[in-house]
Amino acid sequence: MSAKAMDRLWADYQEHHQTSGNRTCHMVGIPLIMIGLLGLLSIKVFAVGHWDITASVLLVIVIGAIDIWLDARLGVLMLVIALAVCYAVHLLGWEISLAIFLIGWVFQFIGHGVYEKRSPAFYRNLAHLIVGPLWVLNHVVHLRSEPAGAPASARS
Repeated sequence: MSAKAMDRLWADYQEHHQTSGNRTCHMVGIPLIMIGLLGLLSIKVFAVGHWDITASVLLVIVIGAIDIWLDARLGVLMLVIALAVCYAVHLLGWEISLAIFLIGWVFQFIGHGVYEKRSPAFYRNLAHLIVGPLWVLNHVVHLRSEPAGAPASARS
């Protein structure tokens, strides 16, 4: 993907996350959603030797390829983290994974309903379901600079 196209996608995501309350809710909610979803998908699909390949691992590989295509450095880091999460969450029962997943979505909707007062970005563009976790990761590791013209509040 061209850097210019990713910048537009990133800027659109940023536009939907201007308030600090919403950004904070996303910093908590998105990781919880990912952990819960990967826990729910910890279903063995097949094995390679002694390694069980789960639906969560397959999803992470597909999304990881897209992440790397969108932003190589963030994508590789996200892939490594997500694969580690896949192997950790298999210890959770589905009930705990479901609770974590739902709590994550509560944070998301509080962020948009209470703080941002705007619908989530993925309502208009499903690609933001992939961009969101990269955006959260970038706020932790600061690998990607914000696009030119991004509001100063979004650069924090």
